[in-house]
Amino acid sequence: MLSRIVFVSANAVKSSGPLGAGLVQLSHLHTSPNSQAPVPALPEKGGKTRHGIIPEEIFQLLYPKTGVTGPYMLGAGLLTYILSKEIYIINHETFAAACMGTVIIYGVRKFGPDVAAFADKLNEEKVQKAQEVKDLAMTSLAQAVLDEKKEQWRAEGRQMLFDAKRNNVAMLLETNRRERVHMVTNEVKKRLDYQIALQTLHRRMEQEHMVNWVEKNVVTSITPQQEKTSIAKCITDLKVLAKVQQAKATV
Repeated sequence: MLSRIVFVSANAVKSSGPLGAGLVQLSHLHTSPNSQAPVPALPEKGGKTRHGIIPEEIFQLLYPKTGVTGPYMLGAGLLTYILSKEIYIINHETFAAACMGTVIIYGVRKFGPDVAAFADKLNEEKVQKAQEVKDLAMTSLAQAVLDEKKEQWRAEGRQMLFDAKRNNVAMLLETNRRERVHMVTNEVKKRLDYQIALQTLHRRMEQEHMVNWVEKNVVTSITPQQEKTSIAKCITDLKVLAKVQQAKATV
């Protein structure tokens, strides 16, 4: 009967507090294992209760079917049924449990807020430490993302650097090629100049030899009488030239 009531009142449970949300989630886990619905967040504080231990969700669950007095009648009837059928027998342990329950309830009422405040303080400290660790991790991860973007930017510029280096290497190779071509040209020019100088030397030596040979033959062909006649002729010409020069000077 109770299970039937739970399934019929599923919509009422959905609109209830954290306990109802937990029950609905549990039923989804059993009925639809492939459900993609997100898991609701766990509540930080407990839900409302009545009489210290009875959750408010039970009353809200039974109100649509039984009315306001239904939960109390259900509890009283269930207790009467258990006692009348002797499912539970009252003995000395019952009074001991009642005393212990009273002490526990008194302790919870008396010291519960202080313990809860202390536990909340510890929880806040843990949350603060966890938040600090999270912030530090987020900062380090953000810095890592920035470093990665910078490295990617450097990797993009590395291609341009490689192109520049390739151009420099190509220019060096072209410079070396032109230097070698220039060196070969100079060496060829030197050899050609050497050949030209050698031919010029041969021609000059031939000319000098020819001039010496002609002079020698001419000198050997002149007789002493011809030499005296030419010397006298030269002296006569010099005297004539001297007189001409003196006449020009007097004028």
